[in-house]
Amino acid sequence: FDGMALISDIRLIYDNYHYQTQILVASIRHGIHVLESARIGADVITAPPAVIKGLFRHVLTEKGIEGFLADWAKTGQSI
Repeated sequence: FDGMALISDIRLIYDNYHYQTQILVASIRHGIHVLESARIGADVITAPPAVIKGLFRHVLTEKGIEGFLADWAKTGQSI
């Protein structure tokens, strides 16, 4: 059984019966699971630092930053 599907079922049951509790998704190993947890409505996650740091990286963002910094360097300006 898929772990994220189980968490989704738990969220649905808790919401249906108005249980006053929070859902903790533990031991996340992939950034996509962080996204899925948020979509499901988990209140808290635990994840290793590498997964959390990975949330701030995307190939297109990295490429865009490189391009911006290169363009900025060409202007000869500094802050």
